[in-house]
Amino acid sequence: MWGMENLSYTEAAKRVKAAGYDGMEISAGPDKRNEAVQVMHDNGLELILMAFGGGSNFPEHKKKYHDDLLDIASYKPMFINAHTGHDYFTFEQNAELIQTAADVEKQTGVRILHETHRGRFSYSAPAIQYYLLKLPDLRLTADYSHWVNVAESYLADQAQNVNRAIAVSDHIHCRVGHPEGPQVNDPRAPEWKDALESHAKWWDAIRARLQKANAPTLTITCEFGPAGYLPTLPYTQQPVASQWDVNVFMKDYLKKRWQV
Repeated sequence: MWGMENLSYTEAAKRVKAAGYDGMEISAGPDKRNEAVQVMHDNGLELILMAFGGGSNFPEHKKKYHDDLLDIASYKPMFINAHTGHDYFTFEQNAELIQTAADVEKQTGVRILHETHRGRFSYSAPAIQYYLLKLPDLRLTADYSHWVNVAESYLADQAQNVNRAIAVSDHIHCRVGHPEGPQVNDPRAPEWKDALESHAKWWDAIRARLQKANAPTLTITCEFGPAGYLPTLPYTQQPVASQWDVNVFMKDYLKKRWQV
């Protein structure tokens, strides 16, 4: 939770509210979901919940994925952001999971988006193209930082691939990646100016598309991750930047860029 791993949901919600956020995106296990939802409601915050599969084989993974989606949908979040499938599943298996999500969405009325992420069916800009062609109702959470890392480039030679994804991306994770990693150490640093601008142009395009469609809202999660994603110093494992400060910067950066 954006640098608040040691805080309770109540403490995190109060800090988020005070910083000017409108809501939180949370990965909460079944034993924590009720608490998370109640705390967000009590603090006047919107809530996005995350879903994952799991298991030692595809049938187990599919069952857990389906059951998690169904349980999460019962809490009526704004929508569900799903980490769907695996890069080593076949197209048919991943498509079966995407259809599972579509069935849950139809059954519950809760929208489900699929995050672009390493290790998932959506792990790279080229890999997702066949899904976009064959599954026209597929909707995405745009975290293109992973694609930058996988391609070891800012995707300048894959404009068509990225544009097809932009056309179906309805939620943004404003993480900034670079060719050697999914997250720069500090997007405020001048050496990452071009990386930040590359990502911001993609976010601009998503926003422009939704504005043209008269969408009521654009949701964005400031999702610079903790140590592991965030580089650390050797031996001490001291993070090289404040995760909280970086995410607040990203919120303020986009508000200023878009004059909102």
